[in-house]
Amino acid sequence: MEKVLAINPGSTSTKIGLFDGEHCVLQEAIRHPREELESFSAVMDQVEYRCGAITYFLKEHGVALESLAAIVVRGGLLRPVSGGVWLVDEQMRDDLLRCRFGAHASNLGAVMAFPWGQKLGIPVYTVDPVTVDEFAPLARYSGLKEIRRQSMSHALNTKAVARRCAGRLGKGYGDVNLVIAHLGSGISVSAHQRGRMIDVNNANNEGPFSLERTGTLPALALIDMCFNGEKSREEMRELVTAKGGIYSYLQTKDFKEVTERAAAGDSEAREVMEAMAYQVGKEIGAMAAVLHGDVDAVALTGGMAYSEILVKMIEARVGFLGRVEVFAGEEELTALAEGALRALRGEEKPRIYGRD
Repeated sequence: MEKVLAINPGSTSTKIGLFDGEHCVLQEAIRHPREELESFSAVMDQVEYRCGAITYFLKEHGVALESLAAIVVRGGLLRPVSGGVWLVDEQMRDDLLRCRFGAHASNLGAVMAFPWGQKLGIPVYTVDPVTVDEFAPLARYSGLKEIRRQSMSHALNTKAVARRCAGRLGKGYGDVNLVIAHLGSGISVSAHQRGRMIDVNNANNEGPFSLERTGTLPALALIDMCFNGEKSREEMRELVTAKGGIYSYLQTKDFKEVTERAAAGDSEAREVMEAMAYQVGKEIGAMAAVLHGDVDAVALTGGMAYSEILVKMIEARVGFLGRVEVFAGEEELTALAEGALRALRGEEKPRIYGRD
């Protein structure tokens, strides 16, 4: 029996997938009304509420928790860890419950699932959490001694795509060098050297601008904005992470609308798209330099990779590096289940958070 329940909590929904081996037999995004979420003072107060929503959905579809071989959850804000499959233990659960390294909806997964695993006598895993840190020493230098660059990225999807890309090349992830660009509401571009993600831009404050994030900004101009008295600290953080990028230029976060406007002759929309592609191409080139130019393939993934126009714009700039593969979308539930199956089948030894 290889039934695996994958749980991916987001800010306003909880995505779940039931897998029988590699096959997803049931999938749902359970929506949580904003007015109900606003009744909780902190995100971790939602544990019982979200557990109830999951158990109700499973009961409606005749799924018994007792039929599961494992539960796997999206990793929350943990201490820096290496990539791979991790066993959720008491220390991990406690770090997430207390939001020791930050508060985020993704912290909920392990906190919800750990008691179920204890009760059922089955393992609870997480796979490639956002805090995967495999940086090479030189990658940690920011240019200012007081600030160290930190690894924070779309590691779950990026690592899954790396494995699939290696498969297309007829090799294993540990046998290739790849540059992978995750094109979502935030953009992270990473360098993968023989199975390790040795550098990546933090999509919240580095790299290319995206739909709503500014990426890297001119430092002195940003300092002037912070101290001109017009915006609070919270407003500046929101500007950089939620009101920047394409939104700041075109007042929309709908990339389909942007592409339609560009196709209809909106020169501003097209130029903004080209500017984003320009910055993505620059970052891919930078990561290729991290790998000394030894790049087996470049992979484009994330929701914006569905746009043929954007993909062609990026390919035009990075095609000289060689093979460019496209993996549109982000199949995070599948990536979680694949990790759990590797652990169940003995193909990968799960790491222990409180020990490794």
